[in-house]
Amino acid sequence: MFDCLNKRLSSIFSGLRRKGALTEEDIGSVMREVRVALLEADVALPVVKEFVNSLKEKAVGAKIIESVSPAQMVIKLVHDHLAELLGSETQQLNLAMNPPAVVLMAGLQGSGKTTSMGKLALRLRTKQNKKVLVASLDVQRPAAQEQLAVVARQAGVESLPIVPGQPPVEITKRALHEAKIGGFDVLLLDTAGRLHVDEELMAELREVKDLARPIETLLVADSLTGQDAVNIARQFHETIGITGIILTRIDGDARGGAALSMRQVTGQPIKFMGTGEKLEQLDPFHPLRIAGRILDMGDVVSLVERAAETMDQKEAEATAKRMMDGKFDLNDLLSQLRNMKKMGGMGSLMSMLPGMGQLQDKLDGVDLEGGFKKQEAIILSMTPQERQFPKLLNASRKTRIAAGAGTSVQEINKLLKQHQQMETMMKRLKKMGKKGMTRGGMAQLFQGMR
Repeated sequence: MFDCLNKRLSSIFSGLRRKGALTEEDIGSVMREVRVALLEADVALPVVKEFVNSLKEKAVGAKIIESVSPAQMVIKLVHDHLAELLGSETQQLNLAMNPPAVVLMAGLQGSGKTTSMGKLALRLRTKQNKKVLVASLDVQRPAAQEQLAVVARQAGVESLPIVPGQPPVEITKRALHEAKIGGFDVLLLDTAGRLHVDEELMAELREVKDLARPIETLLVADSLTGQDAVNIARQFHETIGITGIILTRIDGDARGGAALSMRQVTGQPIKFMGTGEKLEQLDPFHPLRIAGRILDMGDVVSLVERAAETMDQKEAEATAKRMMDGKFDLNDLLSQLRNMKKMGGMGSLMSMLPGMGQLQDKLDGVDLEGGFKKQEAIILSMTPQERQFPKLLNASRKTRIAAGAGTSVQEINKLLKQHQQMETMMKRLKKMGKKGMTRGGMAQLFQGMR
């Protein structure tokens, strides 16, 4: 997400950094470039105008022009302004009421409501220890209620039993009753969608909302619909009043303009974003972190959080100890590859590292995930003894492994070279120890690794 905007802004600021001082003319030129970048990212025109005008007023100031590092000051201004546009602070789901807290989820058909409900239910159960009941009010789409029941089982939460032919309002009444007598903390209501916004849909939503009195009304919007998502958000908010937004399919949206526009148009925060198809892939929306990613400053905090959530602590400690002892065999390499896969893959991790936007051109067309799968297949085609002692791999063994992994001997040699470099690094790490590292040993550690 935001790849196009990241690329354009990185290019703009790269040129800006080469200037010793900035004139008002330079500022104007930068603002024009920022305007074009935002429009290309599919940000709504009124939002772009307001953003650029407000930013220019702040940028054309004596403190900026006379600053020792004017480019950095302008970049910081753009960062802060983007964060403000995205909502400044992370907005948590509001469940502050006597249980059951009702959360109503609305959106068009195909926006990902049912899957998002499963993701949210799983998050509430595992992260907040809530007892969750889900109920489908969608009597329009065939098998919609059965689909939610399946998703609920996958998320480990209960779903309201299906009564064929019951209308949405009656289902809502039954869900409220079951949630109260069952001692549930949260009731999630999945409403019906349409292929477009219509009066029938809105009338049904208003009726359900009046009855359920939800503490949160979340709009689920597909980020791939671009400007249409912005118009949809405006119509839903004006008609039923939403309290937050869940953006889905952001992993497939390179522009991200919908996210920048929807918050501004509705005045309501983006609370979550779906980062993939799995139920675990629902992340809180952090405006400051997202602004940092857009400007190629990285998002190390989210990277660390994801590592803490997905990696086994005992396994990580054991691996770290082996590394400090200078040991690193192919089993360790396989473990690292699998950990990266759990964390969302190499592409997802690299998007969180500072400065990666400047390397994007070199990485375009490189199949990082495919390369990892190939490496994993190679290691799995080895015997336990070969993984532990890679020096055993002679020509005949490599030929056998290549056939088993469906690859070439050249790919095996490439993997072994990569492992050898990492093993050499681990041995240097052991030799230097902690004191050596603190005395500027990083240069020695990576010497010869190119």
